[in-house]
Amino acid sequence: MKKLLSVILVLTLAFALAACGSANTDTTPSDTETEEKDLLAQIQERGYIVIATEGDWSPWTYHDEAGTLTGLDVAIGKKIAEKLGVEARFEETDWDSILAGVDSGRFDIACNGVGYTEKRAEKYNFSDPYVYTHKVLVVRTDNEDIKTVEDLEGKTTANTASSTYAALAEEYGATVTPVNTLTETIELLVNGRVDATINAQVSINDYLEQHPDANIKVVQVMAGDPVAYPMRKAADTDTLVAAVNDILQELRDSGELAEISKEFFGLDLTQPD
Repeated sequence: MKKLLSVILVLTLAFALAACGSANTDTTPSDTETEEKDLLAQIQERGYIVIATEGDWSPWTYHDEAGTLTGLDVAIGKKIAEKLGVEARFEETDWDSILAGVDSGRFDIACNGVGYTEKRAEKYNFSDPYVYTHKVLVVRTDNEDIKTVEDLEGKTTANTASSTYAALAEEYGATVTPVNTLTETIELLVNGRVDATINAQVSINDYLEQHPDANIKVVQVMAGDPVAYPMRKAADTDTLVAAVNDILQELRDSGELAEISKEFFGLDLTQPD
């Protein structure tokens, strides 16, 4: 009897250990399962890329007469999505929310004429530049006091608060009045509520083409920043940055990038010179 009980006890213990081993095998995830997917993989799995843009900064991103979102960055953003094999989903927001949204992961990428700077590169992963633009200093037609940025000391300008243009104006001693759109900027300038604005040459040229009687003039043209696409600063965005760079190079080699630039800017601004 004692021998039988001993056999039963040994068998019971063996079954228990086997069951525990089976449970551990079934519930332990593989290395592949535990590895977090990078951003590119997430985008391709969900089937769309979320692109931040203003929608009110012609010719970069704006609405045409039919109300359709268009512009240089919209056209390139669609090309990027197409070549990634996903849908482009544009989310329109004000400038100051764009980079914050990229940083938080709300947006996968920003296509909105963002100038590359070393300071920004400390916080964001940037693509290679896709266009190069000049900056211009703009005043009212009757303003004879401001000729160059050196004359901005003690003056006021209108610019989006976190832009490179605002930083440049403050560097030369101006007080910046924050705005959200180019239209608002020009209104403040024409109405005499600010003395000047620094902005992208292509945007001012486009505005003057649409408003040839606007009471503004360009008094100085300055070298511009290379313009690139920012993504979140994290290791899981590296593959997306590489894929976007490959796409931009493909568009550059095929001539499509230059054609898009000519369509919206009237010039090929895809080269540094």
